Amino acid sequence: MQTSTIEIEGLSIALREAGPAGAPAFLLLHGWPQSSYAFERVIGRLAADYRVVAPDLPCIGGSQGLPGAGDKRTLARLMRGVAETCGLRQLVAAGHDVGGQIVFALLRDHPDILFGAAILDVVIPGVAPWEKVIRDPRIWHFAFHAVPALPETLVSGHQSAYFDFFFNVLSKDRASIPDDAREIYAKAYSRPESLQAGFDWYRAFPEDAKVNAVRPAKPIAVPVLYLRGAAESGDIGDYVDGLRAAGLSNVEGDIIAGSGHFVADENPEALAARLARFHREISAASSNSTWRQA
Repeated sequence: MQTSTIEIEGLSIALREAGPAGAPAFLLLHGWPQSSYAFERVIGRLAADYRVVAPDLPCIGGSQGLPGAGDKRTLARLMRGVAETCGLRQLVAAGHDVGGQIVFALLRDHPDILFGAAILDVVIPGVAPWEKVIRDPRIWHFAFHAVPALPETLVSGHQSAYFDFFFNVLSKDRASIPDDAREIYAKAYSRPESLQAGFDWYRAFPEDAKVNAVRPAKPIAVPVLYLRGAAESGDIGDYVDGLRAAGLSNVEGDIIAGSGHFVADENPEALAARLARFHREISAASSNSTWRQA
């Protein structure tokens, strides 16, 4: 695996990448409060057969420069730029947490670049069960992170302790996210602008919900895999049904065993195997002319 940097719309985007050039590809998008390091152990397991690229989202970790906004349409456009600059083909975009919300925006706005998509452990703003989730008092941080300036003031200098709360509460086994990984994640948000970028993702939820609530003019036929950790709260059927109702016509759901919210950290072997299986299934369906991209 190697690291590199590319420029997209004046922003410097840091990448972890591996695998043969020209091979079928994965674009792996992390969520909050993580960086591309979340996929460290997934990348190695996919790279023998696939081209794998995992960027630090704009202004996080090694990426420099605040994007114009934190809405997922903006971030999806930037990630399209990453995919095109890297020359990714037969691309499956897989996103965890906020990364999954970006993948949903890619499906809506840029389905032409996608061979398939995977959305991991996240609710999509404006898509069922969004209203149910945001009413859950355990999801208090959605509202807190959306407050202007205050989260940066309170969390700055305390990233490790604050992030540890979520790693400990949302994982099946807190030991599955080791201290060295936690330190890397805290450092990824150590700059004031990095904290702002992460909280801006939450501040954009109302705009995201407004956009996503409008059903696309025609169904989006790109194959989609929705994954949740076995210990994650919520009924996976509610999320799959919500995606179908939002215009995705080819969605399946599955569970990653031995994992809570942070599936890439908690069970990278199972996640890599399931993503590779999904890519193979799409390829087989495409070869047999049983699947046609929208």
